[in-house]
Amino acid sequence: MNETLPIPYSKPRMIHGLEDRVPPGAALVVSIQQVGAMLVGTITPPLILGSILHFRPEETAYFVSMALLASALGTLLQTTRPGFVGSGLLSVTGTSFAFLQILIICVQQGGLALAFGMALAAAPISLILAPALPRLRKVFTPLVSGLVVLLIGLSLIPTGLQGIVAAPAPGAPAWGGVAAALLVIAIIFITQMVGRNWARIAGLLLSVVAGYILYACLGWLQVPSFAGVALITIPHPFSYGLAFRWELLLPFAFLYVVSVLESLGDMTATSHLSGLETGGPEHWSRMRGGILADGLTCIASAIFGAFPSTTYAQNNGVIQITGVASRRLGPLMALILALLGLFPPVARWITAMPSAVLGALAILLFGMVAVSGLRLMMLSGMNQRDALIAALTLAVGIGFPSQHDWLATLPSGLKIFLESGVTCGGLTALMLNLILPRAKKSNASSTLPPS
Repeated sequence: MNETLPIPYSKPRMIHGLEDRVPPGAALVVSIQQVGAMLVGTITPPLILGSILHFRPEETAYFVSMALLASALGTLLQTTRPGFVGSGLLSVTGTSFAFLQILIICVQQGGLALAFGMALAAAPISLILAPALPRLRKVFTPLVSGLVVLLIGLSLIPTGLQGIVAAPAPGAPAWGGVAAALLVIAIIFITQMVGRNWARIAGLLLSVVAGYILYACLGWLQVPSFAGVALITIPHPFSYGLAFRWELLLPFAFLYVVSVLESLGDMTATSHLSGLETGGPEHWSRMRGGILADGLTCIASAIFGAFPSTTYAQNNGVIQITGVASRRLGPLMALILALLGLFPPVARWITAMPSAVLGALAILLFGMVAVSGLRLMMLSGMNQRDALIAALTLAVGIGFPSQHDWLATLPSGLKIFLESGVTCGGLTALMLNLILPRAKKSNASSTLPPS
């Protein structure tokens, strides 16, 4: 059998590259789409925690606002790259789903003080790992990072499908959500095929507007409630106190390591889409800065009442669809996120986006995230060793989380680990990449065909 599996490959055509200045109109449209793509992911974890743990409405509203402000801070650091902090890429940060289960355990055992205390105590893991990243390049290879990004995309696609198949409103036909999702996807495909830059840039926004109009015309649009919501939110440091338990430190620390791996995969994919090299001193300098930005954002989040953050993969899907990778959009994106965080009524209207519209965007964007992972895996070809690592990683990362009944019989620590496909799959890829001997790749297969 042939040792390597080279495949034809070409990068998506970029309209505006990493350092390009984007015209004001296009900059606003793309920034809104970038924020929209990651907004739901950012605010969903605090909403889920509020529902499960029965937070008061004003508490949940505060956590949502802090999540948006933390995302604004992280996005600003990543894109502007002040000093040695930040990746200098069009990267966005948002609340991490990886910490949900352990946060629930903390709140149940010791309240919000324990959740924020453990998040703050383990956050320096990112700062400790960042300087050592260049020396860890044999661990954080494109294969490992690509597998993590692939698992992120695959694990999130079912969430989007749930929104599509749900009934759009009480009394509405069951197929209503599917029809709305098809409309959204059709508009995105059409805008990509017309051959006009403006259409490609505005495709996501046009599809969302069409979804809102459809739901409003059919009487399915749910107007959000503003009862008890303040007009402006002021951050209060340590407002819930801090607590600490040694037995929870290791699970939190491991999740921060997984978060570092996720961020590396996402930023490497963004580097590739931006036309940059995914190896060498400059690449690892960007990665180090990006992880430092994530770590500082997580520390600030724990202080002001937000949950741990990570660099998101969603923006890579938007970059591929719009063709805009300019980091100069970062300050505008951060401003939009900050305004949404400071003025909750605005965010409430955005969170009222129809579930089918969100679902359609999710399956498309997370599908593009999965494709980004595949591209990363193929950067240097794939030999038999790499194929074996990928096969077992995907089996673990997809298989274990699907065994709900069996997982329920396990100790809570092991259950938390195995029910996260990104966590157990990412660790599998890391360990196999370290253990299995590396085969020498021929020059013919170590590079990609020219674009």
